[in-house]
Amino acid sequence: MKQIAEALVKAQKGFSPALKQSNNPHFRSKYADLATCVEAVIDALNDNGIALMQMTHECQDGVTVETVFVHTSGELLSAGKLHVPAAKHDAQGYGSALTYARRYSLMAACGIAPEDDDGNAAVKTVPRGTVSAAPPQPAPEPKPEPEPKEPVKGMAEVVDFAMNMFIQFLPTANTEAELNAFWKDNKETVAKIKAHDESLYVDLLAKFKARKDAINGN
Repeated sequence: MKQIAEALVKAQKGFSPALKQSNNPHFRSKYADLATCVEAVIDALNDNGIALMQMTHECQDGVTVETVFVHTSGELLSAGKLHVPAAKHDAQGYGSALTYARRYSLMAACGIAPEDDDGNAAVKTVPRGTVSAAPPQPAPEPKPEPEPKEPVKGMAEVVDFAMNMFIQFLPTANTEAELNAFWKDNKETVAKIKAHDESLYVDLLAKFKARKDAINGN
């Protein structure tokens, strides 16, 4: 493992951020697609004698992807397996899950993340020579640490995936009972969408109502 480890360290120095260039119409945001993620790392990997492979494994309810680095010395390094369930058990559902799994497996294996444009605005530089006029205050009494919350970026990705799942399901529902059952089975996911973005929740309600009207011939 020595040669591939050394080569991977050198390659990482040349990795680029995965730029958010693709539009997600359901989430009304930009994201880094699979091609952008591959582009961010492939040249640096190849220049250091490393080939990138993403293998799939048999799975009943979705897809399982394993990202593997292959060095010219013959050494292999696996980043482990990532399982993603399919929203629909058809070609479209499995294809969407495969793309999603490949993208996140690659980013995790290479240690890259989408460029965070929103975070740049939150950073403010304090001018040199600025001195606070407030006198030192006594240290406040320690308070219980709040429960850790899921990072906003992580929740955004969860909601993004959930919205895609709902959008893919709607055209496949043929009865109002199917719609109601799917909504009930995914009520926790719906609650996450509502808590993260009320407008997305309202949009999702409208899409379900439109499909229900179409089924009932309204």
